[in-house]
Amino acid sequence: MNQLVFAIVTMLAGVLACAFYFFATNWILDAIFPSKGLSGAKASQNLRTTNAIRPWLFMLPALLALAIYLVYPVFESVRLSFHDRSGENLVGLSNFFWMLSDGEFRQSIFNNFLWLLVVPALSTFFGLVIAALTDRIWWGNIAKTLIFMPMAISFVGAAVIWKFVYDYRAEGSEQIGILNAIVTYFGGSPEAWITLPFWNNFFLMVILIWIQTGFAMVILSAALRGIPEETLEAAVIDGANGLQIFFKIMIPQIWGTIAVVWTTITILVLKVFDIVLAMTNGQWQTQVLANLMFDWMFRGGGDFGRGAAIAVVIMVLVVPIMIWNIRNAMRETGGH
Repeated sequence: MNQLVFAIVTMLAGVLACAFYFFATNWILDAIFPSKGLSGAKASQNLRTTNAIRPWLFMLPALLALAIYLVYPVFESVRLSFHDRSGENLVGLSNFFWMLSDGEFRQSIFNNFLWLLVVPALSTFFGLVIAALTDRIWWGNIAKTLIFMPMAISFVGAAVIWKFVYDYRAEGSEQIGILNAIVTYFGGSPEAWITLPFWNNFFLMVILIWIQTGFAMVILSAALRGIPEETLEAAVIDGANGLQIFFKIMIPQIWGTIAVVWTTITILVLKVFDIVLAMTNGQWQTQVLANLMFDWMFRGGGDFGRGAAIAVVIMVLVVPIMIWNIRNAMRETGGH
C-alpha cells in the first residue's frame, strides 16, 4: 500500500512540476521580452525573440535528461572499457581480448543472433498479417485492441505472465502451467520448458513476439490504409486475386514502413534484458549481451571494465541500425 501511495504521489509531483516549469518559464520570458504596451518595432522584435527562445525552454528538461542519462553514460562507458574492474587503472584493450576468449560472451552473441533472426521477422510478419485481416472484418478494431494490449505491459510483467504458461510441476502433480497442462491432457510428460538448452531461447522469444506484434500491427495497419484505393481497384479490374494484390501491390507500396518496423524491433532485440533476467537470469544457455553486461557490472563485486566493454559492443551493434532507421524514416517523410 505504501508503494502505491508513493507511486501516485510521485506521478502527481512530476506532473505538477512540469506544469509549474512551463508556466514559470513562460512568465519569465514574457517579463524579460515584453511585447504588450510597446511600440510596433520593439514589440515585433521582442515577439520574434520570445518565439525563438520558447521552444528551447520547452525542450531544455528533455535535453538535460538526454545529456545526463544518455550522452554522459556513453562517454563514461567507453572510458571504463579501457580500465580494470575498479575503473581506475588503464588496461588498454585487455577487456576486449577477454571477450573474444570468454565462452559465456560467445554464447551471448550466438543467442542474440538467434533473437535477431526470429523476433523481428515473426513480429513483423504477424503484425502485417493481422493488420491486413482485421481491416476486412467488422470487429477488427476490437481484435486490434486485444492484440495491442500486451504493449501496455512491462517486460517483467509479461515474463511473470509467461512463467505461468511454462510452469513445471513433477509428473503426477497437477499442472498449473498452461503448456504442461495441454501436454499432459494429451498423454505427454510435463517438461521444464525454460531449462531445455537451445529450445528455451525460443520459448523466451515468444514473449517478446507476443508484445511486439501489437506494435507492428498498428504501424503497418496505418501504412496499409494509406495505399491509394485507385491502385487496388485497378488491380481488381486487371483480374488480380487477393493474394496477388497483397503480395504484389500492397507490400511493395509499404516496404519502407515494413523496414522501419523491422529495424525498430531489431534495435529492441539487441538490448533485450528484462525478459531473460526475469525468466532464467541467463541460466541454461539463455544468456544475452545485456544481461551479461549487468552480471559483470553489478554482481560478484562488479567489474566496471568488462561490463563497460560489453556495453560498448551493444552500442556498436545498435548505432548503425539506428542511423539507418532514422535516415529511412526521414526519406519516407520527405526529409521533414
